[in-house]
Amino acid sequence: MPEAIGATHSGKEIVMSYTDVSPTTARQGYFLDVAPMISALQFQPTDFEFSHGWLQHIPSRHRFKFDKKGQVTIDARCDCSGQSIKREQGDPLFQAFTSWRQYYWQPMLIDREFASHFKTPNAWVRLLRDVRMAWRRFRHRAEPVSIPAEAMAMVPAE
Repeated sequence: MPEAIGATHSGKEIVMSYTDVSPTTARQGYFLDVAPMISALQFQPTDFEFSHGWLQHIPSRHRFKFDKKGQVTIDARCDCSGQSIKREQGDPLFQAFTSWRQYYWQPMLIDREFASHFKTPNAWVRLLRDVRMAWRRFRHRAEPVSIPAEAMAMVPAE
């Protein structure tokens, strides 16, 4: 059982020294150092994703939302979300984010979309394509196209 402050134990009084830990003084001079995040955006871009306007750091599950002026909102399940970012780091963080989005995220989305055009379709889509092609051949009364195997042989470039 904890002892009360000012209680005596074995003839000795328990005294707590005076410390001002009010919320206003504790947070007044402290700002979040985002230099590790700026470095991670540059050198570990795969640790981040962008969805619904939020930049998410996958390993820590921290989320960041940037407005048009470069101000950032932090959403985290720890004390990080209650802190402000150092003023001198705000612009470099926003620049790192815009560079990450331009040079990593947008090209990756384009590559994903391009690759999705060539994925193997499911059985229903293949069946519908076969029916459509059969209908076209029937309508034009054209014989099915066949390519001789010799035409498919690869010729080395000179």
